[in-house]
Amino acid sequence: MFYKTYLIKYGEIGVKGKNRASFEEALVSQVRAALSRIGEHFHVWKEQGRIIVDVLGDEKETDADEIIRELQTVFGIVGICPVVKAPLGTPEEIAPHVVSFLSELYHLKMDERWREKHGEQLDGSAEGLSFKVHCRRANKQYPVASMDVNAYLGEKILDAFPGQIRVDVHDPKVMVYVELRDEVYIYSQVLPGPGGMPLGTNGSAMLCLSGGIDSPVAGWMISKRGVTLDATYFHAPPYTSERAKQKVVDLARIISRYTGPIRLHVVNFTDIQLAIYEKCPHDELTIIMRRYMMRIAEHFAKEDGCQALITGESLGQVASQTMQSLVCTDDVCSMPVFRPLIGFDKQDIIDLSLKIGTYETSIEPYEDCCTIFVAKHPVTKPRLDVIKRSEMKLADGIGELMKKALETAEVIEVKA
Repeated sequence: MFYKTYLIKYGEIGVKGKNRASFEEALVSQVRAALSRIGEHFHVWKEQGRIIVDVLGDEKETDADEIIRELQTVFGIVGICPVVKAPLGTPEEIAPHVVSFLSELYHLKMDERWREKHGEQLDGSAEGLSFKVHCRRANKQYPVASMDVNAYLGEKILDAFPGQIRVDVHDPKVMVYVELRDEVYIYSQVLPGPGGMPLGTNGSAMLCLSGGIDSPVAGWMISKRGVTLDATYFHAPPYTSERAKQKVVDLARIISRYTGPIRLHVVNFTDIQLAIYEKCPHDELTIIMRRYMMRIAEHFAKEDGCQALITGESLGQVASQTMQSLVCTDDVCSMPVFRPLIGFDKQDIIDLSLKIGTYETSIEPYEDCCTIFVAKHPVTKPRLDVIKRSEMKLADGIGELMKKALETAEVIEVKA
């Protein structure tokens, strides 16, 4: 069945009061951006409580599955409904369109008398379907109450498909939705969207992106709240390969389908890591390295106009993610550090990475710089005063190394 119209439902936007219109406009803009990846033959516009997508041109040239896949990457959407439109009229005039829609979608065979009366030639077979009609009278000028439309259409559906379908208002297998607007919108499927808020409605943030499982998921989760992303990746040649860098670029490209274009800063971190390795206690290596990473990420965040830093840390997952370790890490930042995965188990994170399509890339066997210089017995409860004393050993020369890392960083514009 070909669809030329898609009705989009949103959630939280509907309770935004006086700001609602700006959120709706942001959602329209993001829907247009997502669909532009598959063509320019779409008209996206705002209706009362809904966003409407009309497919222009020959419907047979449009892949419905592809349209739905793109819409399912747009934060703010909670439901995607492929619809059939019909002229607004009396319930008697609407009924044939509803019956025809159900016949084609569920392969129901029309009663001969119904076909003779309405000129329909569709046929098929189905048994045991239960249904419920749900009418939404968005057009308040429509003279018939929703409950009366429900009752009338339900009666006509039973007449059209005798013995094949029955009413069940409590647990129907088939929902028949009818929205009365300037036209009639008829649909049965409500496909899930990702939810959340439209991109660009809640600021921007700098994601500390590695080649692991966690950080891409963290970026996806914070973007779901309407935050646009840039990212910083710490590269350590020759200890990490070009393939490790490409893996991170690939991860950024995957999540950019949801988050929009990402400005990826690739920082050569080798010299700083070597200095830390040579001069600082080995059980403190990871904490001190992360402190310098956060300093650099915050530098680029301020340059890019970001308001926060994002990491993929989960409390207690590894030694550098204990409560005490996070306190030491945050000490170097003036920006807030958001950790959307902080309470997640590893399996929770893996499940989300599978859902958003980053897992297979994340598990490719290319090490990032964090795993090369890992201590055999890292400190799990570091003291901030002790860490600061250890960093004093880096005073001679670390400023120049930081300056070089900042000046030689590569910037890659990544988009889906």
